[in-house]
Amino acid sequence: MRPIQDVAFEFKDGAVVLEGVLRRPHGSEALVVFAHGSGSSRFSARNRRVADALNARGLATALVDLLDLEEDRHYEARFDVAVLARRLLTATRAALRQPGLADARLGLFGASTGAAAALEAAATLRERAGAVVSRGGRPDLAPGALPRVLCPTRLIVGGRDETVLALNRRALGRLRCRCDLVVVPGAGHLFEEPGALDQVAALAGDWFAEHLLGHDAPVRR
Repeated sequence: MRPIQDVAFEFKDGAVVLEGVLRRPHGSEALVVFAHGSGSSRFSARNRRVADALNARGLATALVDLLDLEEDRHYEARFDVAVLARRLLTATRAALRQPGLADARLGLFGASTGAAAALEAAATLRERAGAVVSRGGRPDLAPGALPRVLCPTRLIVGGRDETVLALNRRALGRLRCRCDLVVVPGAGHLFEEPGALDQVAALAGDWFAEHLLGHDAPVRR
């Protein structure tokens, strides 16, 4: 397995200072920035597990906080997609300023409300974004962004997450980019069932490998 470098970094949105952690396998030429769901953080065990799987494929990952501790106490802030998307863009630019990543191919991975922020960010970045993956996402919270997303987009939803599945099916019809919807049978919203999160990691890895690396990159051990 390639050596992996961990780098902590900060970024600012006005007076708010937020944090992220970048994991970069040696020689990686693509970066996936993660936007977590409401009430979570860069320490999210689910996102870290997916990030580890992407690192094994040679992809760099950046897990970032989009709210500070005080903001995260307020329910309204967790669903303020405009603020989350703006901060995700700021975090993405900060990650791309790390040495050797200025020209990295860029992916966005969003979970729950973070998926709406990822789609908004992708719509703003236009051609600079290379791929998006949503895990149990809420694309309905970014309705104006959906037809403006240019990059290939994969929506992953648990088969038992019926309300979110219906929202994703409607969102799929509004996306004009290359896109698909993959249902993980028997999985709920958090993909806590045995093997469910591993399926998410494999589906996300395949998508990013194809669209950021240009091939089905094998897992490196």
